[in-house]
Amino acid sequence: MQYFEDITVGTKSAFGSYTVTREEVIAFAERYDPQAFHLSDEAAAETHFGRLSASGWHTCAMTMSMLVGHLKASEQAGLGSPGLDELRWLKPVYPGDTLRCETEVLDKRASNSRPEMGSFRSRMTVFNQDDVAVLTFISIGLIRTRGA
Repeated sequence: MQYFEDITVGTKSAFGSYTVTREEVIAFAERYDPQAFHLSDEAAAETHFGRLSASGWHTCAMTMSMLVGHLKASEQAGLGSPGLDELRWLKPVYPGDTLRCETEVLDKRASNSRPEMGSFRSRMTVFNQDDVAVLTFISIGLIRTRGA
């Protein structure tokens, strides 16, 4: 089990593989982001996207799926997250793209008021199959201390 004390600033991790499908792009958009360029090839062709593209929120959800899989595999004593900072959708994500993640721990801090936990910040970068960055954000993770 990985605890707060085990987190090292500067640690980098690479993980995940998620292939985006056309059906998933459209289903997500229909439910959560029904803009025409996420729903229709014809509408998307008339925009700067040029073709059907995934919602940025869908890209975040796919990233979360890869992240949770990674955290389960590393058996981290995670306690969720109070949020994230600096979310940027850098490039469109298209059906057929295969995404992967890289993180780097930026800093960590023990809680003054809750000795059973600490927090750490990591920069997440998501790349497509061409190693082009498509998404970045800084995540804030809460994690148990070893003595908890």
